[in-house]
Amino acid sequence: MLQLGSHPIEAIAFDLDGTLIDSAPDIHAALAAGFVEAGLTAPTLAAVRGWIGDGPDRLIAEALAAAGIARPGLPERLRAAFDRHTLAAPVAHGGPYAGMPELLATLHGRVPLVVISNKPSHLGRAVLEAAGILGRFEFVQGADTPPMRKPAPAMLVAAAHRLDVPRRSLLMVGDGPADLGAAERAGCPAVWAAWGYGAIDPAGPRIDAPGDLLSLLTDLTNGTEAYAPT
Repeated sequence: MLQLGSHPIEAIAFDLDGTLIDSAPDIHAALAAGFVEAGLTAPTLAAVRGWIGDGPDRLIAEALAAAGIARPGLPERLRAAFDRHTLAAPVAHGGPYAGMPELLATLHGRVPLVVISNKPSHLGRAVLEAAGILGRFEFVQGADTPPMRKPAPAMLVAAAHRLDVPRRSLLMVGDGPADLGAAERAGCPAVWAAWGYGAIDPAGPRIDAPGDLLSLLTDLTNGTEAYAPT
């Protein structure tokens, strides 16, 4: 049994964008392509990076608001273009963070791993497959309807039920306030991935590189760090 502080850990949920994968360049490319197709000036990568975390619909809304554009039907048109371009080139510019594939390889088969993302499920699976790490996860759950989006606890609650583990034993690892908020509302422990896109200063545990997660997890069978890197 693994433990994080006083929390037994029976499964780990990872956020996707900004936690598993540095996907900002690809998110920017997909959004920019849609803007260009609509005859609009695309937002910058820096701006897009600051909007990541709440899913593509919110991303598009932020981009249009920043440009001062309100046009009926345009958000839907941009969303269709975003999905199309994402699926055509899921990971053309970004990729897994350094050390993340090794962390997943170490944990895989020893504790169930899942992805809980505000990116819709079909896009999340495409990105993870293109990045070569989809097979490390039991399942990918995205925010396929607005009420599911983090910080709502729905996806974590459903994941704990699907994995048949108590919520207090499902660890959430994420880079943004939505991840930590969802974990708090669901009654799950959480660790902040400080390398990502979220500009926060949480009171709870933080890790500065993927491999640091191993030093936080204690293997109760021997009282030491959970695993040595493979």
